[in-house]
Amino acid sequence: MADPTPTTSTGSTRPKKSTVASLMRLRPYVRPVRGRLVGSALTALLSTTTGLMIPLVVARVVDGPVAERDTGALWPWVLLLLALGVLEAFFYWARRMLTHRSLPRVEETMRNALYEHLQTRPVSFHDKWQSGQLLSRASRDLGQLRQFLSFVVIFLFVNAATFVVGSVLLFTVNPVLALIVTAVAVPVMFLSHLFEKRYAVVTRRAQDQAGDVATVMEESVLGIRVLKAFGRNRAMDHKYAALTRELRRTETEKARLVGIIWGVLVAVPELMVAAALAVGVLQVADGATTTGELVAFFAIVMYLRWPIESFGWLLAATTDAAAAADRYFEVMDAGGEIPERERPIDPVRVTGALAFENVRFRFPDGPSDAPELLRGVDLAVRPGETIALVGPTGCGKSTLTALVPRLYDVTGGRIALDGVDLRDLPVERLRRIVSVAFEEPVLFSMSVRENVLLGFPEGTDEDVERALRVAQAEFVHDLPWGLDTRIGEEGLDLSGGQRQRLALARAVVSRPAVLVLDDPLSALDVHTEAQVERALRAVLATTTALVVAHRPSTVQLADRVAVLDAGRIAAVGTHDQLLQRSAAYRHLMAADTPRLRAGREHHRTPAQEAV
Repeated sequence: MADPTPTTSTGSTRPKKSTVASLMRLRPYVRPVRGRLVGSALTALLSTTTGLMIPLVVARVVDGPVAERDTGALWPWVLLLLALGVLEAFFYWARRMLTHRSLPRVEETMRNALYEHLQTRPVSFHDKWQSGQLLSRASRDLGQLRQFLSFVVIFLFVNAATFVVGSVLLFTVNPVLALIVTAVAVPVMFLSHLFEKRYAVVTRRAQDQAGDVATVMEESVLGIRVLKAFGRNRAMDHKYAALTRELRRTETEKARLVGIIWGVLVAVPELMVAAALAVGVLQVADGATTTGELVAFFAIVMYLRWPIESFGWLLAATTDAAAAADRYFEVMDAGGEIPERERPIDPVRVTGALAFENVRFRFPDGPSDAPELLRGVDLAVRPGETIALVGPTGCGKSTLTALVPRLYDVTGGRIALDGVDLRDLPVERLRRIVSVAFEEPVLFSMSVRENVLLGFPEGTDEDVERALRVAQAEFVHDLPWGLDTRIGEEGLDLSGGQRQRLALARAVVSRPAVLVLDDPLSALDVHTEAQVERALRAVLATTTALVVAHRPSTVQLADRVAVLDAGRIAAVGTHDQLLQRSAAYRHLMAADTPRLRAGREHHRTPAQEAV
């Protein structure tokens, strides 16, 4: 990953927030269902309180009808116990209903908010983040937060309240024994504090490592052809196994810590109960308490065992949720959204005049002392003109084209459309004016029609057919369901040339005022390329176009050629003019001169042929 700040395999580099502070950030998402959550907590408390009443009734039964052998007086107590049991079950059912009807809405809201956030971030944001890390936050981390909100947070409250209410009842029944039993809270709280500090570090490391594992898995699936072609399956297996081994070690460390706290939370209370039992038996022998009271006391103690013993698991789950919340909000807090001017300009009519004025650019997350990639680009593209952009590899051609639809923003100078700074145009409007086809085409798991109309949803089948003809992509009619054929993930069931042609059709379907083509024909064979170029000429005649060209045949599409070198425009002119006066251009074209001549012959007009 380019920037370790968002997340690394060893944990976040950001200052650690407290568990409470991390979880309190969930309030905006929980607020719409807080009434149901409060109701769920109250019904859980009522259920627990009802259960705590049962030992007190049992004490009355033991000291009353049982001690006096009065079976006739036993039945009212039995009915009361039955009623308490039914009431406890009803409150438990009500809690479950309130929780499970509200918490899925919270998870849905958070998941949608994360997806929307990712869609609105600029390309520079996605350059920093591994996709697997983002996916793990949208799945694993949100799952942990759902578990926390639906179960853990309620029982943290309920168990704490149960311990308080139970302790009050214990002191009511037998103050001496109650003092012995409740003394368990002091060592438990101290040890739990130590546990939480250590566990927070380990659980964050486990979550980051899970994200790394997801990243390698995703990359391996998407790049399976490359791995197989280069015979790197085993090497990637070893890398993946190493990551999963580290994750297993971290998860084992988590389990060890949880085991320790569970052991403490079981052993310490048991010692206290043993001590209280010994003292209680002596009290019964001395007549200081009754058998019924002793039975009721220890029935309440047994009822309190789960709240005490579960505290370790609840604490661990709370720490997991806090780490998940931190990871979720690391993404949500990440800035970089493309800024909108306070009063953006939205021209009614666009002619397509494009001007680069002293354009400078440095990647936002690059070193501050790194040289600028673009160092003062000046270029004017007239309405309806096609400019071919050529230059050596790495000179910034693709970056310059990415600035036009504002995938990145200039760091100096400006780009103007019809005299209006692109930053003064609403982004959504700009991206309806400017259409782009990239060298690496990306298609989605949807139908051919949906892929072509991705940026032009109001388009018709007639528009699609026209765009397919321009891109020479009429092969889609041979697919099983024609335009309705669902393309596999990233179009991997199509050839590279077929994917490029569909991406080109997507770019031209809306008849954009400005068309940006980043070497969109590189995967085509010579004959198909010639056919596409012939059809594309009609499109370029009616739009302003900036075309990154690596092939001489692509240069033939342009009215003029601009040579980008060392971050600046070194020369602008027609192909013949640049061959005469630009050494850099001659050097770029030298290896392809024979092919260029062949291309000229191929593109000769009927009039030229007649001559």
